[in-house]
Amino acid sequence: MLGFISARQAGLDDPVRLRRAESTRRVLSLELNKDRDVERIHGSGINTLDIEPVEGRYMLSGGSDGVIVLYDLENLSRKPSYTCKALCSVGRSHPDVHRYSVETVQWYPHDTGMFTSSSFDKTLKIWDTNTLQPADVFHFEGTVYSHHMSPVATKHCLIAVGTKSPKVQLCDLKSGSCSHILQGHRQEVLAVSWSPRHEYILATASADSRVKLWDVRRASGCLSTLDQHNGEKSKSSSEAASTAHNGRVNGLCYTNDGLHLLTIGTDDRMRLWNSSTGENTLVNYGKVCNESRKGLKFTVSCGCNPEFAFVPYGSTVAVYTIFTGELITTLKGHYSTVNCCVLQPNFQELYSGSKDCNILAWIPALREPAPDDISEKSPPQQHLNPAYEDAWSSSDDEG
Repeated sequence: MLGFISARQAGLDDPVRLRRAESTRRVLSLELNKDRDVERIHGSGINTLDIEPVEGRYMLSGGSDGVIVLYDLENLSRKPSYTCKALCSVGRSHPDVHRYSVETVQWYPHDTGMFTSSSFDKTLKIWDTNTLQPADVFHFEGTVYSHHMSPVATKHCLIAVGTKSPKVQLCDLKSGSCSHILQGHRQEVLAVSWSPRHEYILATASADSRVKLWDVRRASGCLSTLDQHNGEKSKSSSEAASTAHNGRVNGLCYTNDGLHLLTIGTDDRMRLWNSSTGENTLVNYGKVCNESRKGLKFTVSCGCNPEFAFVPYGSTVAVYTIFTGELITTLKGHYSTVNCCVLQPNFQELYSGSKDCNILAWIPALREPAPDDISEKSPPQQHLNPAYEDAWSSSDDEG
């Protein structure tokens, strides 16, 4: 690390290399920290988490009881040990609370003054953060599994919604109505995700084992259906052709550059796809245990080398390298099934929500040598490493 800093100071190295190296070190040292806690508000399982991208300071959580909680992650006390406090919540006594389980919460990508939530009560609600009142409500015929707003859109305000219907709904925030429908799936749509690279490209995952990519400007809509066999399977079994998984596909996540798409299915497999060609890259992650009957919320790192995927895996969170499929570690601390996790990209802190009603904070370990190492390994002061000695001579010596 000293080498990175000195090279950066001398102008010999790109500052991004230092940042990438430190970000990677922090992700590799994630651990449960006894000095960091998240206030326990939910009385039932936590299904979804989201950290706003503007400041990276406020986090939303949605629970199986319909409750939504807003947390402040910043340490205002400046003490080493602190609890992330809940600023406010849409509790059971709130007149506009969701009647059933909240499946997805998401901040408006450009402003913390608004957030969205969707639920098994067949609604998508647009909330005013300051008043905690719904500014708009969209109603659907079936339960809502997932919704997503584009993080990069400048020319549209569409929210993609996956419901029990095989039709993907697009809701327009400007008009307050469902603008159009994407048809192609055969069963319920469990996960939806806009590309972080192209504002009109949408990925959807369904219980029909298929993942579809759409350009919402096109009349036909569907660009491609991802095929796990890359078109090499015999066309005689037409039913098996063009499936992304051999089970329900219930998780989607783009890499931050939008060049690749990760999918996860109930066949206990995770797959990495080239998002422009639709090709299965055939990276082998081994068995990725997934028994969820609804959407699974996982996330990826940002600015690391290599990049990592954080995937709920039973009562743990598994950390994989995205492009080689190596299982780096499993983060153990929850007492029950983990449903979701989200990364705070500025500090590489991970938050996970579970059926045990807890949100756990996984914090990078500090760079502090162990006391034993200091006493045993430090050389005597007179034999200091020449690299740390003062090499300047005084004027007296020269004269």
